[in-house]
Amino acid sequence: MNKLVNDNLYETRNNLLKEITILSDAQFNSKPDMNMWSIAQVCHHLVLVEEASIKAIAWGLKEIDSTQKERKNVQLIYLDRTKKIKAPKIVEPDVEPFEVQQIIDLLNDSRKKLMTFLSTIEDKSILAEKSVKHPALGELLLDQWIDLIYFHEQRHIEQIKEIKLLLDNLLI
Repeated sequence: MNKLVNDNLYETRNNLLKEITILSDAQFNSKPDMNMWSIAQVCHHLVLVEEASIKAIAWGLKEIDSTQKERKNVQLIYLDRTKKIKAPKIVEPDVEPFEVQQIIDLLNDSRKKLMTFLSTIEDKSILAEKSVKHPALGELLLDQWIDLIYFHEQRHIEQIKEIKLLLDNLLI
């Protein structure tokens, strides 16, 4: 994996942790609206997506068909928050409350699994040659699945900031 991707994964995760470590468990689990996720649920969703991405990439690596698909501008698609993307059931968060530290531990664990998995791929160039279907974006090159992890996290960091503002406004 190249240094830029590694740095983006690291920097984005640090930004996420800065947003959540200052919260009380009550703030973390509060919903500004019944139809919205809490910050805890957003974070649990991020854990589930990271774990599902590992499985998708692993599955894509095993595929014999390696016909290269076109590259998509995943950054543009995922960072445009005016376009809602419904989470597939497999990555929907639990409704039960979480403790902040519990989620931080889950986030650390899923990132460790990702980095360990990626370190087992001897020839990283294969990631730009094979693809697997993404639930929202269709056929996606495996290296773009990795990029999506931090773009997706960046998207949800903005959502977390919005939830914090909504919660602050409810208290006024």
